[in-house]
Amino acid sequence: MKNLIRLTDLTLNDVEKIFKIAGENETNQHAGSLNGKTAVMFFPNTSIRTRVTFEKGIYLLGGQSILFPSETLDKKEDLQDVIGYLNNWADLLIVRHKNIGVIEKIAGYAKMPVINALSDINHPCEMLSDIYALSKIRKNVKKDKFLFCGTNGNIGKAWQEASHLFGFELEQCCAAGYEIEGLKVYRDIEDAITGKDIVCTDSLPADALEKFAGCMVTKNIMQKANPGALLNPCPPFFRGEEVSKDAIDSEFFAGYEFKKYLLPVQQAIMLYCLDIQN
Repeated sequence: MKNLIRLTDLTLNDVEKIFKIAGENETNQHAGSLNGKTAVMFFPNTSIRTRVTFEKGIYLLGGQSILFPSETLDKKEDLQDVIGYLNNWADLLIVRHKNIGVIEKIAGYAKMPVINALSDINHPCEMLSDIYALSKIRKNVKKDKFLFCGTNGNIGKAWQEASHLFGFELEQCCAAGYEIEGLKVYRDIEDAITGKDIVCTDSLPADALEKFAGCMVTKNIMQKANPGALLNPCPPFFRGEEVSKDAIDSEFFAGYEFKKYLLPVQQAIMLYCLDIQN
C-alpha cells in the first residue's frame, strides 16, 4: 500500500512504474483490476477534469466510486473517527481539499491508500499527467527549460515540486509580491521567455490582473521562445488575462487532447498505490 500526497514522495523509479502502467492503460490492459473494490472520493462541486477522469477511470477498471463533497471533511466529527469507519469498507481514498494538512491527517488514520487530488500547495496527479503527456512529444523533458507565469499558488508550487523530482530547470514570471521562494524570477515576459521550451500558466486572482499585465503570454511572445516551444496553460484558463486569445488559437497551445492522459495516468496512480500491476 502506498500514498501519493506529494510528488516528492516518489522516486524516478516509481514514476517509471506509474508511466509504464499508464501506457498499458491506454490499451485497456488493466480492465477489471478494481473489481470488487470501492474508491471513496471527496471533491468540490466545481471540479471537472480531475473528477471526471478519476470516476471514469475507476469505472473502466471495474471498481465502484462513492462521491462526497470536500466540505464533508470539515464537519465537527473528528477525522480519526470518519476514517476509522471508512477503513471497514473503502479500498482507496481520493481527496481534493485545500488544506494539505487534512489530507495528511487522513493518510495517518487510513488503512488504505490515500491520493491527493489537489491541495492548496500542490497537484501531484495533474503534474504526473502533464509530464507523461510531454514525454510523448518531447525528446527529453528533463532537459527542457520551463517557465511558469503566475502567482505563488498551488499550480506554481506544483510545478516547483515537479522540478525537484524530475530535475528540470524552472523559472517564474510574476508581479512583485507573488514570487515562489527558490525560483529565479522575471517581471517582464519578453525577458522571461528567452530560451524556454515549455511555458506554463495559471489563472490569476482578480486583484492581480493589472499587476500581471507585463506577464501575459501572447502568440508574439511565444515566438520568442525556443523552436518547438509549447504553451501549457493550466485549466481553467482565461483568454485576455494570463494568456491571449491568439496564443490559445496558435500552434504553440498544447491543445485539449494534451489532458486526455489524465485518464490513464490517474488509473495508473490508483493501481500503483494499491500495488496492482502486471
